[in-house]
Amino acid sequence: MGPLYWIISVVLIGWHELWSLVLKPTSGASWALSIVGLTVVIRAALIPLFVRQIKASRNMQLIQPKVKALQEKYGHDRELLAQKTMELYKDSGTNPFASCLPIILQMPIFFALFRLLNHAAHDEARGILTPQQVDSLSNADIFGAKISDTFTNAESVNVQILAGFLVIAMTATTFLTQRQLMAKNMPADAMSGPYARQQKMLLYVLPLVFAVGGIAFPIGVLLYWTTSNLWTMGQQFYVIRNNPAPGTPAFTAKLERDAHKRARKGLPETPEPEQPGGTVTDPEPPRPQQRQQPKRQSRQQRKKQKPGAGDNRADGTDDGAGDGAAPASG
Repeated sequence: MGPLYWIISVVLIGWHELWSLVLKPTSGASWALSIVGLTVVIRAALIPLFVRQIKASRNMQLIQPKVKALQEKYGHDRELLAQKTMELYKDSGTNPFASCLPIILQMPIFFALFRLLNHAAHDEARGILTPQQVDSLSNADIFGAKISDTFTNAESVNVQILAGFLVIAMTATTFLTQRQLMAKNMPADAMSGPYARQQKMLLYVLPLVFAVGGIAFPIGVLLYWTTSNLWTMGQQFYVIRNNPAPGTPAFTAKLERDAHKRARKGLPETPEPEQPGGTVTDPEPPRPQQRQQPKRQSRQQRKKQKPGAGDNRADGTDDGAGDGAAPASG
């Protein structure tokens, strides 16, 4: 945990020095805002992983009809079904565990901040924190509670009220981030099958775990996780609104917004073919008509096509002979 203590304390102290320019350095507000700043830095660093998470979730959604077909075909053999499913994941470039990367990588930081605040409450310095900064952090007061206080070790009702409110906020935002993804950015075909059951299980189990464990978290950690959930909600809202998965309610809503926008600008409606990635491409331009080459003809055929030549009969006699014209002499 030593390197994590060092990284977290560097970012935390950096934000605290910044907020100390406008707030009292020993105030709870300066330390609380420093924890919010720490959350912003960590989540900004995890944006590439968040993009991978969104792509992995989308791929999992799009291949659900194929997964369902494999279940119907190989459902009698669980081992063969698992093998075919893994082959499908490999062929489509889908990693079912990529959607868990951001939360997995945040957990060490989460526990490092937890232990950093816990040590500060016992006047123990970690990272680059000085004894003076440890004393300021452990005694920082916000709404009548210290940053390092927990619900279980509360010394006053104010601490229990603030800690209980943050536990509820952390639990609610955890639930809403999962619900937001399932309600808006999952096609109908993806709402059944093992992946959907996994998502539904996480929708209720994960908030419950945080609610039970949250009563032992310091107020600073509760503030960190609630801020992280709000960041996730904002990121998901932006991605779902601007680049939704095909066949989802968010995709239909985006098409309607685009149609209304074109109507307001007076632009004509254009066909919008659906692509696998959810993008719309321009129709292909018409190809130029190829010039038809004339058929090869013999010299005799070309003579017959000349004006007047078509009056000759097939036997070589002139049609004019029937009109009283004399035949040619030998």
